[in-house]
Amino acid sequence: MKAISSMATRHVLADLAEAAAAAGLPLLQIESVGGVDAARRVAGGEPFDLVFLAVDALQRLAAERHVDPASITPIVLSEVAVGVPTRSPDAAKRPEGTAFANADELRSALRTASRIGYSTGPSGTELLLMIDQWGMTDEVRDRLVQARPGVPVARLLAEGEVDLGLQQLSELVGQPGVRILGVLPADCAISTVFAGAVATSSSDAAGAAELLAFFRSDLAASIKSLHSFGAP
Repeated sequence: MKAISSMATRHVLADLAEAAAAAGLPLLQIESVGGVDAARRVAGGEPFDLVFLAVDALQRLAAERHVDPASITPIVLSEVAVGVPTRSPDAAKRPEGTAFANADELRSALRTASRIGYSTGPSGTELLLMIDQWGMTDEVRDRLVQARPGVPVARLLAEGEVDLGLQQLSELVGQPGVRILGVLPADCAISTVFAGAVATSSSDAAGAAELLAFFRSDLAASIKSLHSFGAP
């Protein structure tokens, strides 16, 4: 079977697919690309059995009859976290895991950052909206650096292209050259539910649905937690 996903879930989906195969379910080959590119390819008619994207992206594809709307299944909840380069002054001042206490602290960090990295995915869209709601767009616009499609914000941090990066926690965990300061505080948290759906182009919709059920099952919970995802 063949699937496509955004980059944000590539590692957890690979492990879930491996566990499913070990349980006797069909072998699933997953291609992970930028979420925008994945949706475009599905909408363009490229055949897949399963599609894994943010829920809202799948709902748009369902409205256009590229995926079965009844099959949309929430898989993981992803929270946005803040990271800095390991050797930056902020890394020295803040131990790993030291989250911002509130939105005021995050706004202060955005104001003092020289370059702010964010993703092309749903977390980046939500971040820009939040910055706009705070009335800070003009203040930070020239310092915003959007990661190229398929390039994680962690790479921008590690290579010194940005000194503050915001992306899903799962994309930052374990990446070399990155220190995670913590997830966004409760009063400005950004979270995304990633889901799977059976593509209308699937040649084995029943088998694809069976895989989705496994990905949602209690047997998969420990794999999701290992990759720093929560339950949707």
